Amino acid sequence: MEFLSKKFLFTPGPVQVAPKVMLSMAGPMTHHRLPEFSQVITEIREGLKYLFQTQEPVYFFASSGTGAMEAAIVNCFSPEDKVIAVVGGKFGKRWYELAETYGLNPIPLEVEWGKAVKVEQVEELLKANPDVKGVLIQACETSTGVKHPVKEIAELLKDKDCILVVDAITALGVYPLPMDDWGLDVVITGSQKALSLPPGLSFIAFSKKAQEFAKKSKLPKYYFSLEKEAKAYKKATTAFTPAVTLLLGLKEMLNRIKNIGLEKLFEHYRLLSEACRSAVSEMGLEIFSEVPSESLTVIKSPEGLDTGKLLNFLKNKLGIIFAGGQEHLKGKIIRITHMGDQTPFELVLAISALEVGLNLFGFSVEFGKGVKVVEKYLYEYSKNLQEEA
Repeated sequence: MEFLSKKFLFTPGPVQVAPKVMLSMAGPMTHHRLPEFSQVITEIREGLKYLFQTQEPVYFFASSGTGAMEAAIVNCFSPEDKVIAVVGGKFGKRWYELAETYGLNPIPLEVEWGKAVKVEQVEELLKANPDVKGVLIQACETSTGVKHPVKEIAELLKDKDCILVVDAITALGVYPLPMDDWGLDVVITGSQKALSLPPGLSFIAFSKKAQEFAKKSKLPKYYFSLEKEAKAYKKATTAFTPAVTLLLGLKEMLNRIKNIGLEKLFEHYRLLSEACRSAVSEMGLEIFSEVPSESLTVIKSPEGLDTGKLLNFLKNKLGIIFAGGQEHLKGKIIRITHMGDQTPFELVLAISALEVGLNLFGFSVEFGKGVKVVEKYLYEYSKNLQEEA
């Protein structure tokens, strides 16, 4: 039906991109070695420092977030280095696979999907393996919506010859992750999450401790070389051709983040995630994540529900796109993002669609039960706006 062709993206990356940001990428093409583009790069780098909450340089690559994960491995470690990989989901598993691919000696810390790693578990492994050079972890595990205790783990490592490498792809810009204050050694993100851009850019920052590790690294590297990028950084350029159009969108988005302020941005995500979790609980559904992230809400599928059919119907007939589970969680969870160009009123739309879909596919929910909860949050949100005015 043509009049239902509009789509609303509630997946945890890619996310909805603001029209103004899209327009900023629609202008005439420029050349990445021109002085005026160096000005763009300089402005972007300052904005990235603000986002990462660091005084260290932040580098970017034309790649998905996995490229920055690979950059962390090849720049910080050497063959046979022991690293602990927290494997509590699909992307924790990716840390393990990357370490294995590059000839490191990865020790998996297996965590049940949906659970957060305990600091004591990491501490025990560190005691049993005093020669460990790195701990690889997600700030938020996208496949489960779980938030891991990276601040507390960083405390464990601050006086050790060991670095904490944090995949913050679904976390940075959503809730506080101050790189310098918390002592996070390597922090990574991607463009298609809280930065609300199309996919294609990855970002990475190294603490001074991690930079010392990089000087000793003996793994092969070329495109993802920190040394090459650091030389180019000093000249306000990049080692290789950057994703020019995406960088123009990034400049717009970073200005927007600076104008809003991180504190208000974090409060926005807190409101959306808390409202969504409260709504789905009121509907009789269970939250899957033990320690839920503000980035997305992950819901256990009700017993007997054909989740695949439900998600396909919502997408193809109603234009509401949620994400399902990955690997062994396929058909068992529903993931609703709060990232991207999403207003609180779009959450009403998401919860309304979920109520309709569940009833259509055999799980009885009182219409408006979840929506009413979100509206109460919106009322408080709107009262605050009224007071500000």
